[in-house]
Amino acid sequence: MENKGFISSVRERASQWLSDRYDPETREKVRALIDGNESELIECFYRDLEFGTGGLRGIMGVGTNRMNIYTVAMATQGLSNYLKKEFNQVPQISVAIAHDSRNNSRLFAETTANIFSANGFKVYLFKALRPTPELSFAIRYFKCQSGVVVTASHNPKEYNGYKAYWDDGGQIIAPHDKAIIREVQAIQSVDYVNFKAKPENIELIGDEIDELYTDKITGLSLSPDVIRRQHEMKIVYTPIHGSGVKLVPQVLRKFGFTNIIGVDEQNIPDGNFPTVHSPNPEESAALGMAIRKAEETGADIVLATDPDADRVGVVVKSSQGRYIVLNGNQSASLLINYLLTKWSANGKLKGNEYIVKTIVTTELLADIARKFHVACYDVLTGFKYIADVIKTFEGKKTFIGGGEESYGYLAGEFVRDKDAVMSCALIAEAAAYAKDHGLTMYDQLLEIYREFGLYKEKLISVEKKGKSGVEEIQQMMLNFRQNPPSAINNDPLTEVMDYLDPGCLEKANKKNGGIVIPKADVLQFFTAGGTKISIRPSGTEPKIKFYFGVKEALKSIQDYESANNLLDTKIENIIRDLKLR
Repeated sequence: MENKGFISSVRERASQWLSDRYDPETREKVRALIDGNESELIECFYRDLEFGTGGLRGIMGVGTNRMNIYTVAMATQGLSNYLKKEFNQVPQISVAIAHDSRNNSRLFAETTANIFSANGFKVYLFKALRPTPELSFAIRYFKCQSGVVVTASHNPKEYNGYKAYWDDGGQIIAPHDKAIIREVQAIQSVDYVNFKAKPENIELIGDEIDELYTDKITGLSLSPDVIRRQHEMKIVYTPIHGSGVKLVPQVLRKFGFTNIIGVDEQNIPDGNFPTVHSPNPEESAALGMAIRKAEETGADIVLATDPDADRVGVVVKSSQGRYIVLNGNQSASLLINYLLTKWSANGKLKGNEYIVKTIVTTELLADIARKFHVACYDVLTGFKYIADVIKTFEGKKTFIGGGEESYGYLAGEFVRDKDAVMSCALIAEAAAYAKDHGLTMYDQLLEIYREFGLYKEKLISVEKKGKSGVEEIQQMMLNFRQNPPSAINNDPLTEVMDYLDPGCLEKANKKNGGIVIPKADVLQFFTAGGTKISIRPSGTEPKIKFYFGVKEALKSIQDYESANNLLDTKIENIIRDLKLR
């Protein structure tokens, strides 16, 4: 990376940002990098920020490899060009735009709106921050051809992102994803961008969509009688400075809950996320203030959403009064078990219902679905694939719910992305249902384990930053692919699934009821002892992820601690065997 030719190329790319096509502040920052910070100059300009299948995500700053108004503008122009080709029979293409609380999110959203309007599109722009799932709802409501939400989800404060959606309200998948990438790559400089905004094409939206969206969520309630009896159940909720601040409490109240306890310090939208190290509900530390509030008030459950309110972290209270942080697999299992239990009890199961999970999510969901004679389909990691299954079966089969281990869940068909607003309400209802039967949510989880077996999962993310990090991750995947272990923790491998291998894909699709799993850079190892190990590079972060899933029979709830410890030891041995410790 340090050769003179490479450095010269980077400097040449950076010097183009010194022209008057860029604003004075940007030019000043680029000049400072050229004059005195070579390593940062390289990171900012050594490549273009990749517009991947999910859009853009990166550190904010100046440069071709950073999130800024120019990289956002170029991406929007490329997307605009593709929409014009795909929807050339539509009199006026329309798009919806939302954003979260991150620094520069409003600026990037307005930049996106201006460029869409300059290209002649009708633009529905939320007037203030809104949850990502509401953007999906708005696309479907306004019958838009596309949409964009400006968010970096649960990433640290330095990041922002740009997620593109299609006309079904789901994130973009094949073949459109690759075709859009080509159009974006064709925008080689800001000279190709139409910056002449047409304000008359932009309509601000807000409260009226909130009402429609939250009414649809309220229609998903399965136990209104239970909530009437348990309406005073104490719920602590925190948006962690994000976009769930308004709508999550609103939906909980619409469901009938009357005792919603906020975390005042975190009810303030703030892209610096001042009360947490990272605004990620997957990390227990991010839930610390909410748990303390629960301890002070004796709350029954804690709910926490990420900045764009598509993921939810859950903390439940045991019958002994301890607060226990659930992982994404546990929350998904409780939610799906509740939905299927109530669909069955309410006489709503007609034989054509189904759920969907990702291939790295717990197999417990499939076990629960089998009990109720409900189909369970597997998809690749990413809620866009769950949305695609819903689209495939629309009008033919009924989607009850779905989820992924990374804290994202969905019920119903009017949103086509993971929805923490909806999930908070349904998980709270499941907690009320348990309480109405004299149980805590934790008791309910242990009962599920007793019935189906104790499933234990763990995720390890290995971060590799920068250009060299990308290369390291590629090499790690190549090594595992070319030299898979014959046994892991003395447990022989019985199957290797390589989702780049056509033969493996054909086998997977046959087992999956005809739902096609596309080619992907994912490996899975299955052992004779029932262990599942999944390995994949993250699509949105500079990480390679290792997912471990093990199982043990649980004869009685009293055996839980010993069985859980046994599985912990098993996972640690597997991790050491793979030399990840």
